[in-house]
Amino acid sequence: MELRQLNTFRTVAATLNFTRAAEVLNYVPSNVTMQIKALEAELGVRLFDRLGKQLVLTTAGKRYLTHIQGVLDKLDEARSDVHNNENLSGTLTISANEVICAYRLPAVFQRFRLQHPGVRLIFRSVPNQELKQTLFEGTSDIVYMLDESIRSNGLTVEPLLEETFRLFAPPDHPLAKRTVLQLEDFHGEVFLTNEKGCPYRTMFDRSFEKEGIDSITYLEFQSAEAIKQCAISGIGIAFLPDIVTATEVERGELVALPWQIPDLHVYTQMLWHKDKWLSPIMLSFIEAARDVLKQ
Repeated sequence: MELRQLNTFRTVAATLNFTRAAEVLNYVPSNVTMQIKALEAELGVRLFDRLGKQLVLTTAGKRYLTHIQGVLDKLDEARSDVHNNENLSGTLTISANEVICAYRLPAVFQRFRLQHPGVRLIFRSVPNQELKQTLFEGTSDIVYMLDESIRSNGLTVEPLLEETFRLFAPPDHPLAKRTVLQLEDFHGEVFLTNEKGCPYRTMFDRSFEKEGIDSITYLEFQSAEAIKQCAISGIGIAFLPDIVTATEVERGELVALPWQIPDLHVYTQMLWHKDKWLSPIMLSFIEAARDVLKQ
């Protein structure tokens, strides 16, 4: 068993793509495949399964990743002790949901890359409800998610900023011309929202249930961009954060309806495993996120 095989396995587990892992490691894809097959042969188990075009960790692969993650972290720690931390190198895996990926993290990535061009960044787009699990499985170093204030015994959680959610409609929508709305004004309307299970969808449902409305017509989407485009087309009323719709509101394609959703407090939050060694790379990225997102 070779150290490079363990590092290759960790990288494939983070990217879930042999070609992407090869790019990160500066290998040819066949080299990555060969190393994983050699590691599987030595262990006598399959570490990955192919489900159609999707690569997934097996149960054995998940268990093995948990064990070797600590070993590789210790080696990274030792390496950083004997090198100049101003010239960081290595790999960092960041995971976030679609909204944070598109509207919050690009500026953080840009700041970090300017400071540390030698660090390889792996980014994974992960549904909001699955992000915390990637930290426990060791497939992410840091995750960013939208949710209510999170409390966890196993994770360190740092809220960065509160996100404002509103209801949006095209300017020719009948409710867009009103200055005040009542609950009964929403009867018969179609709401465009994320699927059930998404934390802010749960909060949206809860706010209307508190007001006595429990029979709402929904169109559910996995993508905030799809919700926005359908709202622009007049299909329904979109429930989205301001950061997603700012450009469309400025262009006059959408307007925010005069309705305050009660008790809705959603934050962009940064999380990492409390037992994970905070390498200089992680600390630098965390600081970059604080500098950019808390401004």
